[in-house]
Amino acid sequence: MMEKVNIITVAATFLFLHAAWSDFRFWKIPNTVVLALIAVYALDVTLNLLMAERTGGALGQLMAEDAGAALFSTAGIGGDIGAGLLLFALGFGLWFFRLFGAGDAKLFLPIGLFVGWHGMLPFAIFLLIGGIVTLLALRLPMPLQLAHFSVVMRLEEIRATRKIPYGVIMVAAALAVMALRPGAA
Repeated sequence: MMEKVNIITVAATFLFLHAAWSDFRFWKIPNTVVLALIAVYALDVTLNLLMAERTGGALGQLMAEDAGAALFSTAGIGGDIGAGLLLFALGFGLWFFRLFGAGDAKLFLPIGLFVGWHGMLPFAIFLLIGGIVTLLALRLPMPLQLAHFSVVMRLEEIRATRKIPYGVIMVAAALAVMALRPGAA
């Protein structure tokens, strides 16, 4: 049986993968990719609002008098925006202290939008796992049989410069959370 494919999720996935590849290859995450991810999220929210048959859905959560219900609700977009702004503030702080690149800090905003408030804990866990795997990949010696592959050569270059493309780890964690989200297609 063929399942319905969500074109918004597919577009976001390709944009996230492009950001990760760009960061891995050039240590740069283009602003156009970050803006495109925000636009895809806005399009998704707009389509969901237009398709809501009754105001008790996402629109009702936005108009709720209780701001806490709108912020921490799984149905509302308040949690998504809260997560995006929180991650962006964290990324800005890390950039300010020169622990992150500017592209990594900016990428946190759309990641937070797509992960949402309730995906923050799984995102943090996947981010931790990705960081440990990256640390091991950069610390352990590469087998000589793999030395001619371009990815391994790039890993050796990253190891020599000690500049880590954090966008790759962030995107992997975000895509894992998006894949585990109920209703993800």
